[in-house]
Amino acid sequence: MPPLKIALIGLGTVGSGVARLLIEQSERISRRAGRSIEIRRAVVRDLDKPRGVELPAGVLTTDIQSVIDDPEIDVAVQLIGGVDDARTVMHALLDAGKDIVTANKALLCEHGFELFGRARELGRTISFEAAVAGGVPIINAVSQSLAANQILSIEAILNGTSNFILTEMLTKRTAYDVVLREAQELGYAEADPAMDVDGTDAAQKLVILTELAFGTNVPLTAFPVQGIDTLDLVDLLTADELGYRVKLLAVVKLLDGQLEMHVQPTLVRADWPLAKVDGAFNMIAVEGDAVGRTWFSGAGAGQFPTASAVVADIIDTAVGRAALTFPQLDLFREQAALPVLPTEKISRRYYLRFTVEDRPHVFAEIADILGRNGVSLASIIQHETPEPDEAPAATDEATVSVVVMTHRTTLGKLQAVDAELDRLTTLHGPRVRMPVAD
Repeated sequence: MPPLKIALIGLGTVGSGVARLLIEQSERISRRAGRSIEIRRAVVRDLDKPRGVELPAGVLTTDIQSVIDDPEIDVAVQLIGGVDDARTVMHALLDAGKDIVTANKALLCEHGFELFGRARELGRTISFEAAVAGGVPIINAVSQSLAANQILSIEAILNGTSNFILTEMLTKRTAYDVVLREAQELGYAEADPAMDVDGTDAAQKLVILTELAFGTNVPLTAFPVQGIDTLDLVDLLTADELGYRVKLLAVVKLLDGQLEMHVQPTLVRADWPLAKVDGAFNMIAVEGDAVGRTWFSGAGAGQFPTASAVVADIIDTAVGRAALTFPQLDLFREQAALPVLPTEKISRRYYLRFTVEDRPHVFAEIADILGRNGVSLASIIQHETPEPDEAPAATDEATVSVVVMTHRTTLGKLQAVDAELDRLTTLHGPRVRMPVAD
């Protein structure tokens, strides 16, 4: 067969890894693709920037139009970030007759319906394994290997940066700000880490998995999204003492015809597989009605793990698998959407921490408010404090932390509790609330 000619749109960390794999492992990849794969163009912003890969003369260009106008290019590997410019480029490439391989989760999350529809109209394909969980092959697993199942739930650690920070905070007993700087120095976090640490990145990936598993496109505004950027070390240590680990957990469950969805720091039992995933790794637990619970884990980011997924998609396109499977994918289509369970009706157990004045009857007021709003307490933890006459600087304003573990309750009830707690003068500082995974 003639060579498959591709263009790399973006030659950053991942793009350079893709180029290296295709060049350094060309014989292996050609054998598995059934044909050689030729990099015909690589579009970059700066021709002089060092990239750690040597490309043939004439391949590098700053002109995206040279890719769009070249009829010999079969596949465009779209590795630029952002949404607006990437969307414009994607449309132009599809209209020019190119198949697409992309790792841009934000683009698919926001414009997947439109882009997939256009690709189908034109008889083109979009492959996107690298858009979710890096080197972990979760897209093919859900869309193909588990196709006989009705997916019942997905519980996942989808952001390696956040998982690295949480791991380091607990193991080194170090505050968030210190570990974030370490993550940036090691290359796990960007100079602007907002989308990783505020939960947006994990939420975008959850939207794609939800579309794939349940055929429903859910906007980011339709479910709770909370990051790790406001977590205090004391809560990680307290959770550890109680037999839990705190993980940024992305969850979607099918419950009575509705989808329960949320991305939040969550207490996970220390003996669960999800709790044992440390560092910059991902794990996805997928439950199907036939297969039961399955686990997928590995490097969710990084140059070569992500490049591995991109090159696999290129091989699928070269072999012809993408052309067979893409038109049949139950993804980003017009169909009856499953409703999303309203946030206030989500039912879970919770970890609550209060900072209260260290004097009699204070917790009784909190317990009364919780009880009157139907929130049942499973346990109450307050570490022993010195007697007032033993404390070296005891004053009426001395405070103590009280931790409550609730039985299952709804977020709506806890929001009603919040309204009453706001009126108490004996509570100080922020109140902490984290869900507990079942």
